[in-house]
Amino acid sequence: MPPSFGLKCPAIAVGLLAFLLGSVAQANAPGLHWRYTGPHGAAHWAQLEPSFETCSQGQRQSPINIQPTVKESLPALDFAYSPIALNLTNNRHTVQVQAPLGSQLSVGGKSYSLVQLHFHTPSENTIQGRRYPMEVHWVHESAAGELAIVALMVQTGRHHAAFDPIFAHLPRPDEKITVESQSLDLAALLPSRRGYYAFDGSLTTPPCTEGVRWMVLQQPVQLSTKQIQAFRRLFPLNARPVQARHERTIRASL
Repeated sequence: MPPSFGLKCPAIAVGLLAFLLGSVAQANAPGLHWRYTGPHGAAHWAQLEPSFETCSQGQRQSPINIQPTVKESLPALDFAYSPIALNLTNNRHTVQVQAPLGSQLSVGGKSYSLVQLHFHTPSENTIQGRRYPMEVHWVHESAAGELAIVALMVQTGRHHAAFDPIFAHLPRPDEKITVESQSLDLAALLPSRRGYYAFDGSLTTPPCTEGVRWMVLQQPVQLSTKQIQAFRRLFPLNARPVQARHERTIRASL
């Protein structure tokens, strides 16, 4: 059952609902099923469905290249994450880890509930033009239906044991997996330093809904080549190209 959405931001809520459900209606209509490349790829999303118009007309689209930035004393990210049962879904666009109610992000006096996290390869956002091998998105929703995404960059390096429960059970397309005997320590997936870049953006998948609060962690984590390749066997490329920045300010924590 999908999470409930606040009524104060219906446009955002509808966008997240479509995102979380993997665009079920489109999946049932092969002619409209969006992809990352080809005739139904990112360059053509806005033409696939009237509700996707923001993908080409929006002025605050994600991802972006994070450069230049303005240094500021940004509020700290307070992650109150609890270990969760392992529930994985392959929606043909990515692998999602579904999060039950309980894990929270607090920033600047506002609280958001973690809804799910998922993976992109290569990274969608770039930092000073650098694209990382992978990016993890932690999708949160406030009680008012506002969205906040924390992005974590992944670089190739040491094996990261905290991610093993995910990469050992990667589901096949349209498959859902629940591993009752194994939990996932969400906090252990995060880097030790919590400095970040902040900007206004959108969902990076159709319908590309804007009004999303983005926080990209400055410190990446390392995954082994074997871990990254396990995901790439399912998704060789599932990253939207970098979008125009327009007049947005990108803030960087001190």
